[in-house]
Amino acid sequence: MKEKLARFKDKFLKRFWLKRIDRYIMKKFLGTFFFALALILSISVVFDINENIDSFINNKAPVEAIIFDYYMNFVPYYANLFSPLFIFISVIFFTSKLAENSEIIAMFSTGMSFKRLLIPYFLSAAIIAIGSYILSSQYIPKGSITRIDFEAKYKNKKKVNYARNIQLVVDTGTIAYMERYENYNLTGYRFSLDKFEDNKLVSHLTARRATYDTTKVHKWIIRDYMIREMKGMKEVITKGERLDTIINMEPQDFLITRNQYETLTSSELKTYIDNQKRRGFANIKEFEVEYYKRIATPFAAFILTLIGASLSSKKVKGGMGLNLGVGLGLSASYILFQTISSTFAISGNVPPALAVWMPNILFLIIAIYLYIKAPK
Repeated sequence: MKEKLARFKDKFLKRFWLKRIDRYIMKKFLGTFFFALALILSISVVFDINENIDSFINNKAPVEAIIFDYYMNFVPYYANLFSPLFIFISVIFFTSKLAENSEIIAMFSTGMSFKRLLIPYFLSAAIIAIGSYILSSQYIPKGSITRIDFEAKYKNKKKVNYARNIQLVVDTGTIAYMERYENYNLTGYRFSLDKFEDNKLVSHLTARRATYDTTKVHKWIIRDYMIREMKGMKEVITKGERLDTIINMEPQDFLITRNQYETLTSSELKTYIDNQKRRGFANIKEFEVEYYKRIATPFAAFILTLIGASLSSKKVKGGMGLNLGVGLGLSASYILFQTISSTFAISGNVPPALAVWMPNILFLIIAIYLYIKAPK
């Protein structure tokens, strides 16, 4: 029994334990990735400071707020945004270097297969993908709240404070309407609330204004109201100056600010989408695209890693210039295709899930083709 356990242990360690060559490749991969990312982010911060320094000075932005509220949240946001691009470039750069130095030929000469060579690549991609998903679903949205508030206050000076022609389902058979909502006083004007039973109107409330009471969830103060209740052939009219009531809606349900979807964690985003669909609110495609993108982007790490490794594992004349050029072209194409497909989802009739996953599907086909053609 002990001999069987010992053989099983040896076989397990031989197959799954990281060897020196695995650690070497992972070190090259992750080191190149984080170095390239740090370099481009440093350049981005310098350019952003140069572009916005006048706005910061004119709007009297505190230095502490610039550093901690803006740039401390700017860096992780853009690092996660451009991570697929730098995964691709990093893989092509260091793999081309390995091929140029005949290190890959040496690996193959020991009997290592190309499939086995890809294990440390995919382990490195998994580390980046998991980190990207955790950042995008939990930590970056919380930081984006501070960053976007800073931009609205000191950079762009633009913030949505009103909404027009709001109509949404707040409960089964209950529809609320506001002609205009002002966020500075949490008040909606020309408010109405209709209740239906068996597709028949049974109650119609109209009011001059409705104010959201922040002391209690879903509490609204209705002023100068009139209620018409239909009871068979009779109609009962009730008027009053003030009515405190609970209505299942909040200002954030219809006051959609710029990039609001970036401030919600993935669980909050899913809850928000489900609530808005139930209420019949149509303007949520940006939220759906963001939700599916947070899932699809980490998977892109594996696809782009496979493309990069398959493309650059062969030693070519002229060094790595050709591989880097092709890699930059493919990575730019991926980002462009991702942007175009997301735009079609928001502005057209393409389902958000399909639009977000379409670049991954296309580039997976390219990855499989390049893998088949790669030197074995």
